[in-house]
Amino acid sequence: MAGVSDDPGAAAGSDESDASPKVVVDGVGRVYESERQRVEALSDVNFSVSDGEFVCLVGPSGCGKTTLFRTIAGLEAPTSGEIRLDGEPVTGPGTDRGMVFQEYGLFPWRTVRGNVAFGLEEQGVDGAERTRRIDEMLDLVGLSDFADAYPKELSGGMKQRVGIARALAVDPEILLADEPFGSVDAQTRDMLHGELLRIWSETEKTVLFVTHDVEEAVKLSDRVVVMAANPGRVREVVSVDLDRPRERTDPAFGEHVDRIRGLIGE
Repeated sequence: MAGVSDDPGAAAGSDESDASPKVVVDGVGRVYESERQRVEALSDVNFSVSDGEFVCLVGPSGCGKTTLFRTIAGLEAPTSGEIRLDGEPVTGPGTDRGMVFQEYGLFPWRTVRGNVAFGLEEQGVDGAERTRRIDEMLDLVGLSDFADAYPKELSGGMKQRVGIARALAVDPEILLADEPFGSVDAQTRDMLHGELLRIWSETEKTVLFVTHDVEEAVKLSDRVVVMAANPGRVREVVSVDLDRPRERTDPAFGEHVDRIRGLIGE
């Protein structure tokens, strides 16, 4: 896949030097102010991501990972700098960004099919096309046999796959995921890693994935954006040049993990 740069104006891949980045985070700062205090959550954050790349954001607690995620999603506005998607400034939420969160956020009164349909209904997609896209997404995440089930009947891993299907149903440019596997057990997480990588490969979507788990970041991503805290900023962008699938027992895997943990600990 193509690369990521910490220069927001640069092309993100050396073999695609004439291509514009898909996502540009350009000098982004975020300050929260009240009568009692002023908190600088992000300061001059810069990086860019190529079309179709899988990028993870990692860093210590309080480094602003989720704040940055929310800013890219358009849920919060930066105090300074800007986010650009395909060269256009992000000014709010949009269907060009599909979002998956740690909390499943499924509607308990809707079936799996009904949950996946939600964004399509909001877009005004008609019945036949809506049905086709729902069926396509349920097949993609392996839940066709559970289309009529309700969330209470699903395991945690299945609920998260519904969330991924719902996010992808509207055909977004980017899939944004904020610690989506943090609520499941280790075995389910490993299964979901494989599922997400398969889905990413089949859809060729750009993925930005927030995690506190360095091993998860090394297992999944093309590049890891390592953030520092107080205020949140980019410490380094690390390339993970390992063939997939990746095994934790591989010495090279461990070397990447140690390097990123060292950066976080600095």
